[in-house]
Amino acid sequence: MRISRGHCTRLGAHLEGDGVNFAIWARLASHVELLLFAHETDTNPAVIPLSPRLNRTAYYWHIHVSGIQAGQCYGFRIHGPWRPYNGTRFDRDKVLLDPYSRAIELPPNYDRLAAARPGSNLHCCAKSRVVDLGHYDWEGDELPAHSLSRSVIYELHLAGFTRDPSSGLPAKRRGTYLGLIDKIPYLQQLGITAVELLPIFQFDPQDAPVGLANYWGYSPISFFAPHAQYAATSDPVTEFRDMVKALHRAGIEVILDVVYNHTAEGGDDGPTFCYRGIDNEAYYILNEQMRHTNYSGCGNTFNGAHPVALRMIMDSLRFWRQEMHVDGFRFDLASILSRDESGMPVANSPTLRTIDTDPQITDTKLIAEAWDAGGLYQVGSIAGARWREWNGQFRDDVRRFVRGDDNSVRAFAERLCGSPDIYHYHHADPEKSINFVTCHDGFTLWDWASYNEKHNEANGEHNRDGSNENFSWNHGHEGETHDTHINFLRLRQAKNMMVATLLSVGSPMILMGDEVLHSQGGNNNAYCQDTPLSWMQWKWDNRAQNMLRFMRELILYRKQLLARPEQDGMPHSLAEILRHSEICWHGVECYQPDWGSHSHAIAMSALSKEEKIAFYLVFNSFWEPLEFKLPAPPRGVGGEWHRILDTALPSPQDIVSFGSELTMVKGHYRLAERSCCLLVSGAAGFCPA
Repeated sequence: MRISRGHCTRLGAHLEGDGVNFAIWARLASHVELLLFAHETDTNPAVIPLSPRLNRTAYYWHIHVSGIQAGQCYGFRIHGPWRPYNGTRFDRDKVLLDPYSRAIELPPNYDRLAAARPGSNLHCCAKSRVVDLGHYDWEGDELPAHSLSRSVIYELHLAGFTRDPSSGLPAKRRGTYLGLIDKIPYLQQLGITAVELLPIFQFDPQDAPVGLANYWGYSPISFFAPHAQYAATSDPVTEFRDMVKALHRAGIEVILDVVYNHTAEGGDDGPTFCYRGIDNEAYYILNEQMRHTNYSGCGNTFNGAHPVALRMIMDSLRFWRQEMHVDGFRFDLASILSRDESGMPVANSPTLRTIDTDPQITDTKLIAEAWDAGGLYQVGSIAGARWREWNGQFRDDVRRFVRGDDNSVRAFAERLCGSPDIYHYHHADPEKSINFVTCHDGFTLWDWASYNEKHNEANGEHNRDGSNENFSWNHGHEGETHDTHINFLRLRQAKNMMVATLLSVGSPMILMGDEVLHSQGGNNNAYCQDTPLSWMQWKWDNRAQNMLRFMRELILYRKQLLARPEQDGMPHSLAEILRHSEICWHGVECYQPDWGSHSHAIAMSALSKEEKIAFYLVFNSFWEPLEFKLPAPPRGVGGEWHRILDTALPSPQDIVSFGSELTMVKGHYRLAERSCCLLVSGAAGFCPA
């Protein structure tokens, strides 16, 4: 090996000439060492000290090493003051990862706790690895670029989707990027337009209660490296790219759930394996006593307002867009990024606006979880015009109405219309709202209908973790039952929830497995359950197949309703029709909605004069059947009302197959208790066979 000065124009490790240039920002470091490992289990690395005179420029340390190439494992040791009372926590004994690592190796004996104990962690440390990004054939890959009005997002755990043996995949491909490729036909048949992957940044699998594993992945140790344990081979970067390319060929977008609000280093007594050992007070928000704040609920709060931290976030986003071709980002606890360096919320956050306006990611979707664990709640007010938001109010209000709560009908109506009370359409389009009733965090759809209380005992936290307020209802029995009546009612309610989600104005998101009524046994916080409890199950009983058919048809109706050959041949989605329709509200009597506190039923008619079509959507959350008088079909539309779906009917009558003949309905409609229906008028050219 030969060493030379190197440069700091690009941070991280990059192949240049006959070697690699390394560059790292460490403004307070007194001494930096580069460690080169022969392999991931090597405990006797070559140690190259960097000269403060030759290998330092301002706050940056850099060096070029000739004679090494892609695949080289490396790390740093950084010397500096250990002064926790001043915010610095340098530890010269710890091997540190490169914050810009494109790949990270965890040796078989990796030990998270060794990085938290005094002394060296050299024998069991994680290591960065040099990656060659320049030799991959994208074969003309292009982003599908679905509009949000035509989108149906599917929140998916990459490993859990195929890890169960029932997936039918070879053991080596289960739970991997390649395994997801194998299941693309299923996603196409379901009809979704985007997968939203739970965190795939390299995370610490040991950041979990003793004896359990970090399953969800909300514990990043890198913002650039794809999770190596999701790869079937030793090349996670290539596998991830292969997955993205295959999904794009199938017309499916890839949205990443990104975690820029905290890292796996935890609180003040947590491990030191990267940011804490490089510049603790720059990378994290500290309080007046120079201790870690915890607005994330995970022990620390990443300091996105600091220029260097913000630059790293932007570099990360650009990397995933430009080098990995992802289509969008869902920001976990995005409201943290609206806090300044002291932790105080800032109006019109510069950090969020920088992300919103960056020209290099303008063709990506930006979705915010607009709250944090410190009590900040910004649904409807996140800074930046391009941001879309997870609408937690949609989830809660739909759940409350469908289970039959008092004082819920008016809020439910607002959610069906895209939440104009939250988003104010003169400032935002209706797709500002990402509508969902379930996600990874909380009950699954079937568990919402099966449990009154959470059952998280398996997490080892004495059932104290997870939300206590789920707006759920067990329908007469806690947990699984053989009672036919209860199970039929639960199935009907699950369909009601999906109708509200997929026929509302906004962009719908559904949770992996809800389409086949997956249950987690009442666990509403399965973050540490890397077991069949959380995994997608691929052997379905009649009830699951019934739900799956209903979901496929419902998604098809939402996505493509009217052919428009006179334009571009693209179908006009139900969502697009509804957002431009004239809306009227009804009760059991036409044009007489009951907005009272004890109302449990509402009907909505939507007239699209442009398309000459009208819809009549009715929800009956009352515990008895109700007779609804139907308004006359609007003038100019013509025809009679025809039924598309009724969740009280048995399959396959519950929803008419797309393109099939519809049943005519005249004058009135008797809707069973706890069910919903959708009627259409003006069927000329409707649902082309």
